[in-house]
Amino acid sequence: MQCDTIHIRKNIVAGKLVYGLGGNKEFWKKENGDQYQHRFFQTRCPGKSSFRGYGSFAGTKRYGWRYGKGLAGNRRYVFAESAKLLKQVNDTPVLDGSGLKNTLERMAIRYLADAHVIDFNGKNVLLVCAVDRFGMAEALAEQNCRLLFGDIIYGLGCNIPIRSLAALRRWASVLVPIITRLPIKWMYPTGKKQDSHISRHPEYFADSDVIAGDFLFIKRFMPARLSGKTIITNTVTAADRQMLQDAGVKTLITTTPCLQGRSFGTNVLEAAIVAASGSKKALQPEEYEVFIRKYKIMPSIEHFQ
Repeated sequence: MQCDTIHIRKNIVAGKLVYGLGGNKEFWKKENGDQYQHRFFQTRCPGKSSFRGYGSFAGTKRYGWRYGKGLAGNRRYVFAESAKLLKQVNDTPVLDGSGLKNTLERMAIRYLADAHVIDFNGKNVLLVCAVDRFGMAEALAEQNCRLLFGDIIYGLGCNIPIRSLAALRRWASVLVPIITRLPIKWMYPTGKKQDSHISRHPEYFADSDVIAGDFLFIKRFMPARLSGKTIITNTVTAADRQMLQDAGVKTLITTTPCLQGRSFGTNVLEAAIVAASGSKKALQPEEYEVFIRKYKIMPSIEHFQ
């Protein structure tokens, strides 16, 4: 593994954010929650990237921005397991994508409604995990749709649907401080589990017009057929697109741009944005918004039917 092949390089070309290759090979390495790979990278390749982007692996969650109280109060919760690993990263800033989840995804939902891409009014919308996507959750709550938050159903495996932001905040304030003390793999598919499938409470998928949120949750727990559904997510590959099309999905919307056949996670895009901005730390929400508008970072929309 060449250290100079897995860092993120960035260029601003014709007003668009473009990811370049680091060396002649891939510019990023997906660790999929593998702690050994993380330690190997940090030991062998310290300080070789401008930023490191972590998603579920890092388990860092930010609650409470300038938009309001947030879903679990004005605190940031980090999985205890992850905090130990992050202490090893002492020479490279770490970003987890929560800054873009709070801004880009919020803006994406409003754009889809304002541009009449989706008429949310009266629609049944399933957000598979809202605590990790509070910007999307709050934006959807503005759209006069019938919301169902699947955090407990798909995150904890208990059939307890949450149908309001107020209820979500109450549950989050109690559960998040406890959950973040547990192993990440208990809450979120990592490693080989990301490719396994367990149909869990398919009735909620079937009853929804729009299914939104983390694609690994959607992919892991969805039923075989999603006929006529609209999916709002990201981190989708070409193979995932084909799988969704075969399942009967009508429209696929990714909140991050599609580059070379896949839409990248918010952690990768946030790392690139912060590196391009010249900052040495995460940006403020209004700074992300300026960058998003300046470089026209828009959702990718693909109609299968």
